[in-house]
Amino acid sequence: MAKHLELGRKGENLAKKFLEDTGYEILDENWTHGRAEIDLVAYKDRVIIFAEVKTRTGNWFGEPEDFVDNRKQKLLARAADEYIYLMDHKGEVRFDIISILFDKNVNYTLKHIEDAFWPSST
Repeated sequence: MAKHLELGRKGENLAKKFLEDTGYEILDENWTHGRAEIDLVAYKDRVIIFAEVKTRTGNWFGEPEDFVDNRKQKLLARAADEYIYLMDHKGEVRFDIISILFDKNVNYTLKHIEDAFWPSST
């Protein structure tokens, strides 16, 4: 497996454990619809949370969360719409970002940004 894919998988596992440890129920991992993939779908307090996990080994070009651009947000929104439809969920939803920044691939900082964005329809 390519190094960047290994790093991404490592980040997603850390994010999943973090969410579970803080009371979230994980409903799905790497859920896809079309060209979009939702890293983690979680549930807490009757809210479905669509979490995008961004993992980096440095922040020379910006923080990991800076890479969830408008294009990515629109893809996530389309996938989330399909997930909500399939699950017949009538409650609230939100989009979170979990940012993981590794220092020399050993120590890391995890930042959970709740309600990080709301995708626009344009």
